[in-house]
Amino acid sequence: MSSAAGSLRPVIREETSADIPRIRALTRAAFDGVAHSSRTEAAIVDALRAAGALTLSLVAELDGKTVGHVAFSAVRIDGRDLGWLGLGPVSVAPDLQRRGIGSALIGEGLARIEAEGAAGCVVLGDPAYYARFGFGTEHALRYGDVPPRYFQSRRFRGPSPSGEVAYHTGFEAT
Repeated sequence: MSSAAGSLRPVIREETSADIPRIRALTRAAFDGVAHSSRTEAAIVDALRAAGALTLSLVAELDGKTVGHVAFSAVRIDGRDLGWLGLGPVSVAPDLQRRGIGSALIGEGLARIEAEGAAGCVVLGDPAYYARFGFGTEHALRYGDVPPRYFQSRRFRGPSPSGEVAYHTGFEAT
């Protein structure tokens, strides 16, 4: 369903096993030709799923067609599980990008993980984009040699942790 501003309102739901091939194809297409992409995003999602490490995996549908996907998985901070999750990858069909689908997926995912008791969430990405979801760089978290402005966090509850963040080994998939 379209709005006057060109945004789309997809149906957002948890993935099912029938979605897996569509998520893989969508993720490959979404990152094809993207300058900052490693072209491993589909393999990362598959590896997280295979390891049982997808805390939340949501798909967006329009007219019964899978047009978006977002993944959330646990991260460790200084080797400890502090109840924090990592956001990503986020994929939207190339012909539907910049129409609100990614924002809808991220917003719904953040609401769900907060409601389920996550302490916070980290994301690696464009600060201007992720600020709209409450992410910022006012934290004492680090992720390798990534410039601090691109590694952002959003705390839901509890104290703000400090330390080195490590994503699941599924992010090493090729």
